[in-house]
Amino acid sequence: MNESKFWFWVLLDASLAALIIAVLGIGLPVAAEYGASISPARTIVVTAEGKTTATPDLAEITFSVVSTGQDPSTLQTSNVSKMNAALQFLESQNIATSDIATTGYDLEPAYNYDNASQRNYITGYTLTQTVTVKIHDLSNVATVLGGLAPLGVNQIGGVNFTFNDQDTFVALARADAMNKVETKARAMAAQAGTSLGEVVNISESSYVPVPVVRYAMAGSAVMAPTAASTPNIQAGTQDITDDVTITYALR
Repeated sequence: MNESKFWFWVLLDASLAALIIAVLGIGLPVAAEYGASISPARTIVVTAEGKTTATPDLAEITFSVVSTGQDPSTLQTSNVSKMNAALQFLESQNIATSDIATTGYDLEPAYNYDNASQRNYITGYTLTQTVTVKIHDLSNVATVLGGLAPLGVNQIGGVNFTFNDQDTFVALARADAMNKVETKARAMAAQAGTSLGEVVNISESSYVPVPVVRYAMAGSAVMAPTAASTPNIQAGTQDITDDVTITYALR
C-alpha cells in the first residue's frame, strides 16, 4: 500500500514538472514577443516637414460641348459634329488617343410649369458632352485651349498642372523630412542628457498641390475666342511637402 502511494506521488510530481516545463516553453517566448511590442517608457516623438520644389510635367484639361434645343436627335447630331472636330484638332496636336477620355454625356430636359393645368411640360433639352485630356507637352497647352473654342467647344473648366510620377518627388520630400527629424531628435536627446535608441514608430503625411488655372466659358452667352487669341498659360513650380513623425526610444 505504501509502495503504491509512493509511485502515485512520483508520477504526480513528474506530471506537474512536465506541465510547468511546457507552460514555460510556450509562455516565455509569447511574453517576450509581447514585451517587445510595447513601446519603451522612455521615448521621444519628433516631427519635421520635408520639401522639394519641382516643375509640373503634365496638364489636364476638361472641356464640354453644350447644346440646347427642342429635338434630342438634332442636338446629338450637332454635338457629335462639334466634338468630332475638337477630337480631330487634338489629334493634330499630337495628343495620343489614350490621353483623351469621354468623362460625361448628359441629356437633360428643361421643364416649364403651367399654372392652369398645374403640370410640368418639357420645353426643350440640354445635351452636354465632356472630355478630359492629358497634355504631356506643356508648351502645347495654350495652343490647345485657344484652338478648341472656335470649333464649338463652349465650356472649358480649367487646367490642372500635376506630375506623371509624383511619387518620385514625394520620396525626395520624405528623405528631407527624415533627415530633419533625426537631426532634431539627436539635438533634443543631447540637451536632455541622453541619447537616441531604436526607432519605435514612423508615420507620414504628404501633400502634392494641384494648381488650377481657371479658363471658364459657360454656354453660348460667352463669345468664344478666335484661334488667334491664344491664352498665356504658365505651369510655374510646385512645392511638394511631406510631414514625418518618428518615435525613438531613449537610452
